[in-house]
Amino acid sequence: MFLIFALGLFVIGAVLAVFATERLLEGLVSLAQVLRFSAFAIGAVLSGLEAENMVVGLAAGGTGAAEVSLGTAFGGAIFLITVALGLSAVLFPLEVHLPRGVLVIFAASPLLAGLTLLGASTPRWTGVILLLAFVGAMVYLVRISRHRQLLLSKEVAESQEKQRPLWKALALTIFGLVVIGIGGEMVATGAEQLIAALGVPALFMGMIVTPAAIELEEVARQAIPSKRGRHDVSAGNLIGTLLYFVLFNLGLIALLTPVHIDPLVVRLDWPLLMLATWIATACLWRGRVGRVAGGVLLLCYVIYVILHVILH
Repeated sequence: MFLIFALGLFVIGAVLAVFATERLLEGLVSLAQVLRFSAFAIGAVLSGLEAENMVVGLAAGGTGAAEVSLGTAFGGAIFLITVALGLSAVLFPLEVHLPRGVLVIFAASPLLAGLTLLGASTPRWTGVILLLAFVGAMVYLVRISRHRQLLLSKEVAESQEKQRPLWKALALTIFGLVVIGIGGEMVATGAEQLIAALGVPALFMGMIVTPAAIELEEVARQAIPSKRGRHDVSAGNLIGTLLYFVLFNLGLIALLTPVHIDPLVVRLDWPLLMLATWIATACLWRGRVGRVAGGVLLLCYVIYVILHVILH
């Protein structure tokens, strides 16, 4: 019964968090419309927003579940690039020409994330650096987005088509924040209980299982726009989400809830994230992430999971 309860808590929490994030995004976009923010700015700032990932990371950090907390950043980013981008590219090759500055930011973000791994626990000062880097990256992306719909996600585009009054926009935003908080606590608690009940290594649960459960929708976010010929949308979601994971979310974790660092994160998770990101960057530099590259990225994830099993 304890195992079923823990599993139910984890699954329901993840579903709640994902559902609430969609409502939060609708509310934020509607608020931005009411306040007459630039549509380009909306796309740049809100595409890639993974509030459920952020809340789970902070909730896990607050309860001492360091592996789950770091997994929302490193594990989530690895899943995004190797599985979401990799599978999407295998099904629908991505063809897009991005500004070189965007690709430099994309490639450099995992390097900055490595600053948080310099001590036995994530130093607070690294959180400040990551958050400042995130703000700088977003300012740059907002500026270039004035000339192209680079970061306009499917969710943002759909939300822009719906005109909502101020009270409804506020209600959606508040509802999303509250339910995300509840879902995040449930995922963090369920993950801890599953680790105890099944004897699953905490780092495997944090880096592999939890990110995959939370970020499974990223596969659709990558594949559907590419299938419809909206390659800029797919690329924008990829870049925006990675920046949120490794700069904003990880920065908040380091600053607000410093967590212990397992040595395997330094030896395996961080290097794998850099390798996958640089493979994707090299492909995007040429203007195409094809089926072969997608297969290589998926293979990276398979090797990553196997190494986690072997090295624990």
